[in-house]
Amino acid sequence: MADQENPVFQIQRVYLKDLSLEQPNSPAILLEAEQPNVDIQIGVEAAPAAEGIFEIAVTATVHTKIKDKTVFLVEAKQAGIFEIRNVPEDQMGAVIGIACPQIVYPYLRGNVADIINRAGFPPVHLAEINFQAMYEQQQAQAAEAPSSQLPQ
Repeated sequence: MADQENPVFQIQRVYLKDLSLEQPNSPAILLEAEQPNVDIQIGVEAAPAAEGIFEIAVTATVHTKIKDKTVFLVEAKQAGIFEIRNVPEDQMGAVIGIACPQIVYPYLRGNVADIINRAGFPPVHLAEINFQAMYEQQQAQAAEAPSSQLPQ
């Protein structure tokens, strides 16, 4: 029986899937003395890649502006391929939504800080994220959604 097999959780690979940097207003914006505003958005995506194999991606968008002009915009997607088998269905969401992003996120943080530094700016260090709290918040929002929108 499948339910008597041991659970499997293995990292197959962690990789940088996408990275872009834009400095549309350089060099003039670099001469501005005003401190820029920094907006950071983080997201998590999950998709099956094969039977028992999942790709989990964590994305970050760092948009830095002075007034209404962009200083720089970095968009990055760090992904991991994970083998996840024989995990009880009620635990799969937490594995995919918490455990996997926690493994991938430090790589994303390093790549974002590095590309911003290489672009000639002081590195922006993304804050630590509590993926468990993020997952629980998403679950609570899904529970509040109308029942017609819940997966069947």
